[in-house]
Amino acid sequence: MNLGLTWRLLKGGGRKGMLGAWLTLGAVAVSTALLLFAVAANFAFADRADRSAWRNPVAAPAQPAGAAGAGGKAVAVEARRHDYVRGEQITVVDLAALVPGAPAPPGMPRFPAPGEVWLSPALSELAARLPADQLARRYPKPAGVLGDEALVHPDELVAVVGHRPDAPAMTAERARDWIVGSTPVKIDSFAGEPTEDSEGYQVLALIAGVLMVVPLLVFGGAAARLTVARRDQRLAALRLVGATPGQVVGMTVAEAVIVAFAGALAGTAAYALAVPLLARIEIGGGPWFVSDLWPHPLVLAGAIVAVPLLVGLSAVAGLRRVVVSPLGVARRETPPALRAVRVVALLAVLAVVPTLTQGTSVAIIAVVIGLAFLCINLVGPWVVGLIGRITAASARSPARLLAGRRLVDDPRSAWRTVSGVALTGFVAGFLGLLTPGAFTSDAAADQLRVTAPAGQVAAVAEQARQRLEAAGVTATVEPVKDTVVAALGGGAGEDVLDRARTALAGLVPGRTPTTEADEERFGVQIFADIGTGTIVVLSVSFLVAIASAGITAASSILDRRQTYGLLRLAGTPLEVLDRARRAETLVPLTVMGGGAIAVGAFCGIPFMVTSVNVSGLVTLGACVVAGFAGVVGAGALSRPLLRSVTADPAPRPD
Repeated sequence: MNLGLTWRLLKGGGRKGMLGAWLTLGAVAVSTALLLFAVAANFAFADRADRSAWRNPVAAPAQPAGAAGAGGKAVAVEARRHDYVRGEQITVVDLAALVPGAPAPPGMPRFPAPGEVWLSPALSELAARLPADQLARRYPKPAGVLGDEALVHPDELVAVVGHRPDAPAMTAERARDWIVGSTPVKIDSFAGEPTEDSEGYQVLALIAGVLMVVPLLVFGGAAARLTVARRDQRLAALRLVGATPGQVVGMTVAEAVIVAFAGALAGTAAYALAVPLLARIEIGGGPWFVSDLWPHPLVLAGAIVAVPLLVGLSAVAGLRRVVVSPLGVARRETPPALRAVRVVALLAVLAVVPTLTQGTSVAIIAVVIGLAFLCINLVGPWVVGLIGRITAASARSPARLLAGRRLVDDPRSAWRTVSGVALTGFVAGFLGLLTPGAFTSDAAADQLRVTAPAGQVAAVAEQARQRLEAAGVTATVEPVKDTVVAALGGGAGEDVLDRARTALAGLVPGRTPTTEADEERFGVQIFADIGTGTIVVLSVSFLVAIASAGITAASSILDRRQTYGLLRLAGTPLEVLDRARRAETLVPLTVMGGGAIAVGAFCGIPFMVTSVNVSGLVTLGACVVAGFAGVVGAGALSRPLLRSVTADPAPRPD
């Protein structure tokens, strides 16, 4: 019975009543789509880490001589190094079988035989496109193409090279720097561990996820409170005519869940359509497999269930006044003022921030950042109420007085309008300090270097001269301590550099000739990825903020349409009402936006890796400008709705 009555009340609210339901549906759809993206991104980085783990194998347990090949014993030798072409990194995995029938690496139908080369699709295509003396001769006669299971991302350049166990490439000492490569390791399977760079990206993804998810949860909860005044009036009337508290709660939950479930389905569909576009975002060296960004069915089901549940719980949380004092709601009494104890919670969380360091557990960091987010949302309505009292007391115009009184009367509603931008200010303040400047370097890119075995520097240098001369590459080759340096002449371009790399390939088994720029490439990439991640997080935050401002601004007008209509009938000019509405938004936005930026910057100080840079300040300034522009624009879009509700000759709440 309650469900039928709820449906009739929902449909019977008129055109503007249904508009409120559509606003709620839109808010839930935006929240669901962006929530799926934030969660899927973390799973995507985990999937990448799993696919790269086979390149970072765990050493097999030591076994007695002659026992290799039994279960749990070494079956292969694996080593990893990095090569380069056109400034891009190639991951080269050297493999040698220790027993017949060794298990195949991921993405390969069988173990590579000695002398065989398997290339990733992107590397195979590049080798076919470039002249042979610039790339293909390094990996002659490829035997096959690696499957997706072996790749971190679709455009990754990977080569798997087969060797004999006693080949120099599998026995020679290599550099122990994980950025350069890894030494040969005897393994019993390809079940390795995520590489250090993969783990680093997962940590960054978790922090970014918190920065995106918390505002989304706040926005999703606020979606349940849209058109709250209209709903309270209607439910209070039902209570006064005999409806029980249980019936009121049941109808509220049913109405909220019906709308939220439809919104969750719409948001899921929107995310599904956006996945191919999102997969083009390049982080960690390349784009994504579409399957990485498509959440697990349990995650999808959880979002479709959890979002409506959150909206339903949030709707019920706002019913205390209706259930306890329906007459007070019907008479439109001003609710009790919020308590300052909310501020204490925020100060307690901020007191913990200085104790955090870059070595603190990422889980603890994520929890503290999340709590700071939630506490800003908790303190927001109290501060808005305080701003309203100050604004009303200092008002020198009818518009300012109306704005101040509205802030005092309903600070929660005013906070919902600006909360999205305020929370985005927290994100901008946090990331503004952490965003590093562009990683620049004057490292030489025309000098190839390779470390020679002890006592063989002169012989290796002579071989390098001969190889480069045979390849037609002009270079000056000199031994420098234990390193052979080949300085390419004539301001070598990419084609000459790659010809030289090809000529020197295999000069020292297990070692790749590299430039100083090659060795700094990881730093360049990680800094660029942090910048890309910052843009993505801020883009999501601003989508939430602008959607929140626009939807809640329109909802606020619907909630107060009776008040606006009566004021208009009493002779209040429409322009005064519009100025009051703008002041009601911009005054708390200025205070809370600035405060949230300051809190975000304070939380980011312990994790700064560089001094404050121009790039971070520009990002922060752009966020402030975009935030204000978004709220002002959202307010302007709702002005026709204000004109419409004030034109009603007989204004009523429903």
